[in-house]
Amino acid sequence: MSASPAATTKTMEAGGYSYIPAVFQYSSGVAALPGYRLERARFSRLLPMAEGFARIRAHLEALGRPLTAFAACELRSALPFTDDGFREFNLGYAQVLREWGIMEGDDNPVARSNVCPELSPPDESGFYAFTYTVPDKTTGPTFLIAGGAEARGTGPAEQRVVAYGDTSPEGLRAKARQTLGEMERRLTGFGFGWADTTAVQVYTVYDLHPFFLDEITARGAAQNGITWHPCRPPVQKVDFEMDCRGLDHEILLRV
Repeated sequence: MSASPAATTKTMEAGGYSYIPAVFQYSSGVAALPGYRLERARFSRLLPMAEGFARIRAHLEALGRPLTAFAACELRSALPFTDDGFREFNLGYAQVLREWGIMEGDDNPVARSNVCPELSPPDESGFYAFTYTVPDKTTGPTFLIAGGAEARGTGPAEQRVVAYGDTSPEGLRAKARQTLGEMERRLTGFGFGWADTTAVQVYTVYDLHPFFLDEITARGAAQNGITWHPCRPPVQKVDFEMDCRGLDHEILLRV
């Protein structure tokens, strides 16, 4: 099987990062431009969208950073959306990005994951963490790859979702292979690989132990272990999602 071509990148000069373009409601990844680093902040509790955006604005302003420095976020939602429902949700999210001068048209540079906790889901969607750029000429390259799942291409879910409806060990293995391959495609687009990651997160409510060693670990994706969140991907009929990052600075914001 031949490897997929590496993703192409564009530059967000006003934010200090490059990004991998994707279709409107999705995003693929960001990497800091020379002279900047990416820094991740996790909230001590989930913040509803409006409150989360307000806190992010205040944090960036306190650092003397423009709103365009907002480069990535990690969201939590109550239940997986239909395709139309997910697009509708993202219309509101994108409107804020346009107001902040980040997004023009349907070109969304902000990397994102949005997953649904299986236990104690939130009443409404909100922010779990966010990532932004700060000036730094001493730190090496930093990046964050957005959440990606086992779906590919466009069309009905039964056509684009790998092993559609199959959550057997072999079905999940096929889903993991597709997702790992997409992570690698995005990493390669920035010139990185698994060896450059500092954290890898997996989102699924199904057992990944049958293929953890020979699929995930064998590729080098678990060199620092993985963080397994018992969450479902944000769109119905999708079962396995991952994201990863290579960062030097991460903080906790108590709220």
